Amino acid sequence: MSKTSARFLFIFFLISGVSCMSRKTDSEDQTVAVQVPVTVTGISEEPLEEYIDLNATSTFLLKNYLKANATGYLQSAPIQPGQFVKRGQSLFTIKTKEAEILGNTVNNLDSSFKFSGTNVIRSGTSGFISQINHQSGDYVQDGEQLAVINDAGSFVFLMEQPYELRSFVKLGARLEVSLPDGEKIPGQVASLMPTVESVSQTQNIIIKVNPNHTIPENLVAKVRITKIVRNQAISLPRAAVLADETQTNFWVMKMTDSMTAVKIPVKKGIETRERIEILSPVFSTKDKIILSGNYGLPDTARVRIIQP
Repeated sequence: MSKTSARFLFIFFLISGVSCMSRKTDSEDQTVAVQVPVTVTGISEEPLEEYIDLNATSTFLLKNYLKANATGYLQSAPIQPGQFVKRGQSLFTIKTKEAEILGNTVNNLDSSFKFSGTNVIRSGTSGFISQINHQSGDYVQDGEQLAVINDAGSFVFLMEQPYELRSFVKLGARLEVSLPDGEKIPGQVASLMPTVESVSQTQNIIIKVNPNHTIPENLVAKVRITKIVRNQAISLPRAAVLADETQTNFWVMKMTDSMTAVKIPVKKGIETRERIEILSPVFSTKDKIILSGNYGLPDTARVRIIQP
């Protein structure tokens, strides 16, 4: 072999060695670069309950319709919409057309007779005036509607419950009604309506309440129905549990050391808005589970733990 060939061969091996070392260094740099920043969390053992919130609408089950008991003119109607009236309270006075014509004549003939020809219409129940159909001076026919009173004693919340949840709500059960302003009122299931709405297949549940202030009709509140209660449940935050597109397979990314996370399939239990119960496998309170940065990680991943 000539000196020139040896020289070229030496240069070739030198360049090849430098190239291999460069590729190795680049590979190591990439390995370090693919470390995903993540935050971790731990297992929690605490009471959990699975529940569902249903709508409940305030309403008066009974309405009292005041009607004229004679044909004539309304002499007085001292009530206003929304006014609270008591049972037996005078609400309207009607003077018949005959009394309007003959009243003074009769009194002139015999002043001791004290003929007035007026009829008093009284409230048949205690409640709120929701509607007034006539005012003082109107001419009304016998049996004509004058006003509507919402019976205060019939105030309830009607909860629309899907029929499949009937096993969770029993007659006499105590429930809590949450108003839109945050107030919570204790209630009790008074009765279950014997019909189901044909389209939504929901059953109206009557919840009796005893508020210490007036609640308007048609107010939509929330009622929480507890389905399952676990006194000591092993759980993780919802963000720590991943699922596939069909929501049939679930897993978590568990740290095996300070830099490596592996995929662990899990079986879920009850769920709340914040946490998910883990039925299997059994985790230790010392285990570290990735909380954020876990989406899209492979079965085994290099990660870097950061402070949240």
